[in-house]
Amino acid sequence: MTDIIVFGIGKITDVVVSLFETQSGLTVKGFTCDRAFVTSPESHGRRVVPFDEVEATFPPATHRMLVTIGYHDLNRVREDRCREAVAKGYDLVSWISPVAHVPASCSFGANCVVMPGAALQPYSRLGDGVFVWHNAVVGHHATIGDHCWLASNCTISSNATLGERCFVGVNAAIGHNLTIGADNLVGAGAVVTRSAEPGGVYIVSNTPRYRLDSRRFMRIAQMT
Repeated sequence: MTDIIVFGIGKITDVVVSLFETQSGLTVKGFTCDRAFVTSPESHGRRVVPFDEVEATFPPATHRMLVTIGYHDLNRVREDRCREAVAKGYDLVSWISPVAHVPASCSFGANCVVMPGAALQPYSRLGDGVFVWHNAVVGHHATIGDHCWLASNCTISSNATLGERCFVGVNAAIGHNLTIGADNLVGAGAVVTRSAEPGGVYIVSNTPRYRLDSRRFMRIAQMT
């Protein structure tokens, strides 16, 4: 068993901890976050310690850390806290769900999370701090840069390369053999079929509301 400290007390942390406590050999000994966000002495029945004093309570010699911050500021907050945790002497642990599809030929860095149902195809590579949410797909020989966030059901096609800190939304798709620069935001349902320079935003319009309300529509649908 590996004793870990989790950086985070928000909803992402709730999800990750509820899964890996029953599916891994990781034992959560406590939580930490920036002092300004410590609103309770406990989370999930364990102590919460401000990050500026965490090493005094949970020494890095006997604990590893997992930073479970979401994609705030296009993943930069998670990136910064990972770097600060390493500077304090902590090794960063990754968690790969046992019910994710991750062949032995895949590789991943520190502080990665791969959720249940996600699929990494052979020879795909994740950098440090990459979160792959439920049912996302990373194609064979694709490379995901440090601190990217892949939302549920998105697809990164084979041999594609994503730069650092990219966000790929729900049901979005990145085409085969593309290079996507750092800090790109690909919104829900977007399809990217050409390589992209850094710092772009790719979003699609919402489906317009139909002219009938739901009850009238159902009545008509039942008549046809």
